[in-house]
Amino acid sequence: MSDVTPLRTALRHGSGLKRLDNTWGEVLAEFLGTFVLIAFGDGVVAMAVAGLPGSGRTADPTTFFQGAGDWLLITWGWAFAVAFGVYVAGGVSGAHINPAVTLAFAVRRRFPWRKVLPYMAAQLVGAFVGAALVYLVYHDAIDAFNKALGTGRTDADGNITFSIFATFPAPYFNGNMFGPFIDQVVGTMFLVMFVAAVIDLRNTAVKANLGPFMIGIAVAAIGMSFGANAGYAINPARDLGPRLFAWAAGWGDVAMPGTVDGSFSWYFWVPIIGPLVGGVIGVLVYDLFIGDVLHSRWLAGEKEPVGRTTDEV
Repeated sequence: MSDVTPLRTALRHGSGLKRLDNTWGEVLAEFLGTFVLIAFGDGVVAMAVAGLPGSGRTADPTTFFQGAGDWLLITWGWAFAVAFGVYVAGGVSGAHINPAVTLAFAVRRRFPWRKVLPYMAAQLVGAFVGAALVYLVYHDAIDAFNKALGTGRTDADGNITFSIFATFPAPYFNGNMFGPFIDQVVGTMFLVMFVAAVIDLRNTAVKANLGPFMIGIAVAAIGMSFGANAGYAINPARDLGPRLFAWAAGWGDVAMPGTVDGSFSWYFWVPIIGPLVGGVIGVLVYDLFIGDVLHSRWLAGEKEPVGRTTDEV
């Protein structure tokens, strides 16, 4: 594809290469990858919560999440969102599209610390803009849903349409933050562990550029197994960027600081801190149990992993 004419005039004339072939180019990729992630991730939630009910494709204008099938729509939608976000940005920035991944890779994958904040900033802005696009497409459906339900964006039931953009804890936690925090740590631990495994060429790494797809499958698995407790944000930018947009778009305290009277208060920090902690734990666990073993075999010069034979299919 090197024969494709660049959009930028400077590049067409052979200049401007240094400016794009550095952190700035990677930041642009992280922005676009995260934008794709949120456009399709929040988009599938908007479809389930407001689009399908409002278009007459459910029992009534306020009916949604009647069974496991609705949840599977969400989990697979987010899986595809992650996969395509990684495919879009992977060749330039590595497609972290998640501050938890960026931090974990800085801790254990020699990702330069000087790039951590630029990556995180790009991810946050990309998530905010992605949420804005979803709102642009679905704001009529959102307003129709709230009208049919007889609620406003800042009312207690406003968190239903707010859920299109960001997360909140299940009622059975009774406002306690410990359970949702642990949930976010565990979910993100598995995410980063799976990412580390998928991209580790010393392990059974996927071939034929299927890495992004398998990372999407990992997100689907986490959503199916650990999603109901707190909406499996497992990504600080994925939650905070759309949360900030929802606050600006009129959801008020339901969005920031994340408060619904009698249900939960000041929730916004949980899907930020929890994933950052969980991501670091995930990469440490992988390296402790798997990475170090693979490295020791490499040092010993072993060509065939223990437990396998050359004729094994």
